[in-house]
Amino acid sequence: MSDKINLLDLSIAELKDFMVSLGEKPFRAQQLLRWIYQFGISDFDSMTNIKKDLRERLNELCEIRAPEVVSEQHSADGTVKWALDAGDGQLVETVLIPEEDRNTLCISTQVGCPVGCAFCRTGFSGFSRNLRLSEIIGQVWRASCSVGFSKNEEHKPISNVVMMGMGEPLLNLKPVLATCEILLSDYAFALSKRRVTISTSGIAPVISRIAGKIDVALALSLHAPDDELRDELVPINRKYKISEVLAAVREYLAKSNANCGKVTIEYVLLDGVNDSIEQAHALCRLLADLPCKINLIPFNPHDGASYRRPSGNRIEKFFRILSDAGFTVVRRTTRGDDIAAACGQLAGQVKNRLSRQNVPSKQI
Repeated sequence: MSDKINLLDLSIAELKDFMVSLGEKPFRAQQLLRWIYQFGISDFDSMTNIKKDLRERLNELCEIRAPEVVSEQHSADGTVKWALDAGDGQLVETVLIPEEDRNTLCISTQVGCPVGCAFCRTGFSGFSRNLRLSEIIGQVWRASCSVGFSKNEEHKPISNVVMMGMGEPLLNLKPVLATCEILLSDYAFALSKRRVTISTSGIAPVISRIAGKIDVALALSLHAPDDELRDELVPINRKYKISEVLAAVREYLAKSNANCGKVTIEYVLLDGVNDSIEQAHALCRLLADLPCKINLIPFNPHDGASYRRPSGNRIEKFFRILSDAGFTVVRRTTRGDDIAAACGQLAGQVKNRLSRQNVPSKQI
């Protein structure tokens, strides 16, 4: 392991402080941000508008090092999945979903996941540790190196980033917020706040804590219309009940512009488990006074799962009940399932696993 400072591990504020510690003006941090995150440059000698003596200091003290890509898989539908080295033989997965008008990147925030949703392949993998800032923003950097940092006639850059990969983002809060700041910064990736999404299983006190501190889109993985079923499907619900989570979501929405007043509700449809007509009506009652749009996600099968995807007819009936009740509802199109890159299929490679019972209390 190098003893040099990895600049990808520094938040914007920390990078400014580091420049000041070297006797430089804070604007040098903005120059570095542009070279790293807008041009993908990792060689300090190529940063031509930075004075030579500072480049020499940076070469001596620092490096720019993102996780290495171990494998790259391409789906028939254009989806790309990268496995990246998280050290100690562990891998995390990142997925690029190209569409006509956007390039959406789904990134991971932990090695494995401590929440352990019953239907999710990542949860089956167990949990090892949180990812560092360099390992989270490094996924965006690696993907951008592949597709391009700026738009031209041959490609389009990353336009949307969703924290919906491996892990629960709100259980790794500091680097996740620093990642958001870099994604939003005009000196870095310069994404719109409506195009950066944190997806959470419902860590209610953290949702409340970040309200007003960061403004990005929020998605809630709900998956059940009542506490009894959600306790089974999403174990964190045993600690933070639906009413508490929805109250925290309302608090976040009240202080957010990115969400345009609505939270995205993610609902994986499991055949014979949470997809009945009665449960659709119960979901309508639960969300009646919550400004939201609903993503219906047909279950994506994976090895070891006992659940099944509902029939098209059951999905349509569930969709129609929600739509007729006045909700904005989207049926999520499955992408990348032939390379195990669809929602709920990411696994990576997790070693030194902690059981959910042994995860430090500050994490769950």
